[in-house]
Amino acid sequence: MKTQKIEFYRHPAGGWGALKSVATQLLGHGIAAKGAKTMLSANQPDGFDCPGCAWPDRDHASTFEFCENGVKAVAAEATSRRVTADFFKKHPVSSLLKESDFFLEDQGRLTEPLSYDAASDTYVPVSWDDAFATIGRHLRALPDPDQAIFYTSGRTSNEAAFLYQLFVREYGTNNFPDCSNMCHEPSGTGMRASIGVGKGTVTLDDFERADAIFIFGQNPGTNHPRMLGELREAAKRGARIVSFNPLRERGLERFANPQSPMAMLGLGANFISTDYHQLRIGGDLAAIKGIIKHVIEADDAAVAGGRPRVLDTAFIAEHTNGFDTFVADVRSESWETIEAESGLAEAQLRATGETYIAAKAVIACWGMGITQHKHSVATIQMITNLLLLRGHIGRPGAGACPVRGHSNVQGDRTMGIYEQPSPAFLDRLDKVFGIQTPRTAGFDTIAAIEAMRDGKASVFIGMGGNFASATPDTAVTEAALRQCALTVHVSTKLNRSHLVHGKDALILPCLGRTEIDIQAGGAQGVTVEDSMSMVHLSSGINPPASDHLLSEPAIVARMARATLPDSRIDWLGLIEDYDRIRVLIEQVFDDFAGFNDRLRHPGGFRLRNTASERVWNTPSGKANFFAQPIPRDLPIHQARRQTDGLVFNLATVRSHDQYNTTIYGMDDRYRGVYGHRRVVFIHADDIRALGMKAGDWVDLTSIDGDGNMRRVDRFLLVEYAIPRGCIASYYPETNGLVPLSSFADQARTPTSKSIPVMLTPHHAHARSDSTSTTDADTLA
Repeated sequence: MKTQKIEFYRHPAGGWGALKSVATQLLGHGIAAKGAKTMLSANQPDGFDCPGCAWPDRDHASTFEFCENGVKAVAAEATSRRVTADFFKKHPVSSLLKESDFFLEDQGRLTEPLSYDAASDTYVPVSWDDAFATIGRHLRALPDPDQAIFYTSGRTSNEAAFLYQLFVREYGTNNFPDCSNMCHEPSGTGMRASIGVGKGTVTLDDFERADAIFIFGQNPGTNHPRMLGELREAAKRGARIVSFNPLRERGLERFANPQSPMAMLGLGANFISTDYHQLRIGGDLAAIKGIIKHVIEADDAAVAGGRPRVLDTAFIAEHTNGFDTFVADVRSESWETIEAESGLAEAQLRATGETYIAAKAVIACWGMGITQHKHSVATIQMITNLLLLRGHIGRPGAGACPVRGHSNVQGDRTMGIYEQPSPAFLDRLDKVFGIQTPRTAGFDTIAAIEAMRDGKASVFIGMGGNFASATPDTAVTEAALRQCALTVHVSTKLNRSHLVHGKDALILPCLGRTEIDIQAGGAQGVTVEDSMSMVHLSSGINPPASDHLLSEPAIVARMARATLPDSRIDWLGLIEDYDRIRVLIEQVFDDFAGFNDRLRHPGGFRLRNTASERVWNTPSGKANFFAQPIPRDLPIHQARRQTDGLVFNLATVRSHDQYNTTIYGMDDRYRGVYGHRRVVFIHADDIRALGMKAGDWVDLTSIDGDGNMRRVDRFLLVEYAIPRGCIASYYPETNGLVPLSSFADQARTPTSKSIPVMLTPHHAHARSDSTSTTDADTLA
């Protein structure tokens, strides 16, 4: 077992530590030469799009466009390890359930389609024809198409996602839970109401022009490492970078670019944040409102003193609605409330307000530290309010920048993976394909789990991802999946969701992003859309891990053919040449006109963003200010009022050796954690208040009004720079603490960044860990 220790990390993010990690990953997967060659084609015009994060690529044509975490994703996909039928002969499902998530993913690539055999409790080989026949039989047997759930991962290509939504809508349902429901749904919901578009308004060029970059609830050093290069260059030219994060994160402090010789010699490591505010978990709305309050008061003082206005009154008058009501609400908010709820002092927020006032171009970035709260939509609208005050949308170097996770999560939504499609979109599908699409809204992720739990849905099909581990309330979710008549997972590697199966279960192995996709028309490429609406081609360069793999578009087309034998759509003909799929995409979406021709331009093309043009697709035709009171009755407030003892606000986070639910290793280098995953980051004074010491083991119990007990056991206390009353721990180990009923207002995203919990000493009682994770992750 790997050495376990807690040791403060003194170096900058990136640097030699990143290079060592890259070498370790490639050697560990037995692909030193192959991996190095593969990475040279990552994010290149004639190569593949990194299957990691959705951060865009500078011109999509630079010499090296990959990062440490990109190498981890590619190494895991290009690994020399294989999971064959012999593996399952030796490992019944019941035994695999006892293994860690790291163990499961680390076994290597799946090589052939598999069907669950209840008699032997194992997965056994099945032909592709029989697998698709099973899916078709189950779906056709349902009395109502709404009894089937069709989940989508954010790594699914545009072509596969388009075919998937077309197949499912011709089948007759809008049940499209997807990973957006669990991450950036509040960004789309909040921004569409505010500025008429649910996507970020900036490009990488804007980062070269910004005078100030505000970062809320994001840890780019682990989650989007290539973003650090942009922040480093901005800091070098004097831009102010203001970070708001409850945890002290090394990537927001210092960064040494491992692709820069000067940086690697210690001559180029730069500080990132000029200001770093460790606010309380969930305190962002209050903090932003405090900044706005200072800006409005500074404008009042300017008017009184006969000086130029601070606010962009011309922009506000021409382009916005609701300003007077919004300002009245801000004026009425007390500094006492702002300080209490943000955890920051008035002086800190006023100083940040001055930074905002001094900047001619401001970008606001945010991640899941903002979106996974009950009041997340309100917080995002407060960020938008801040930008609108001085016209920082539709101006070079300025705008809104929600930083998405998976590499094509934004593209999947663009392609129609959404449970609440617009009537106009459905009308276009009906016209182009001669079908009748369903008009009833479908299930999002929360509703899908409830439907399976309650017996209202009995078939689950997952296009990628790891649904059982990614979702909240683990025990409830697992029980819901086990009630299904059929579960199907399209995957490249083994994960926990395959073990939490229905009566019938299939694993369908697909090609990875790095692999050559040969169809009847020759080698094919797929497309993806990054966080800044750039669409580009991705073509694999490696031979497939097995001769028995199918591409995602091929799997979707064959599912459709098996399920809809009378369909007039030529499903199998479409996958002979993916250009045919793209022709259909441009017939449905006007923004994709000339799709195939535009793709041939190096770097692809950017989809239109109306808000960046100051065209506001809202009912009023203007951008909207929204008055948002600082919440005082969140779950954490309720729990502290109703519970004796110390109640902590828990945020679930990723480790550095992790991307979403994929665990690449057992270290979290920047936070100084090695060989551990079951840890709790906590303030030293809170450890003492508990009567404990760093290194003690605790159990975590969440507090919720539904009366259910949710507990995860045996977590190590780690002293960390985090505000008092706040703690952090890794997911998916702590997902079982998140009640299914606790989600964002308006957007229904699980509140995984704000869970009221209590800590108690761990004793050797029988485990009741709802995450189904064992002590394989910790010292025995």
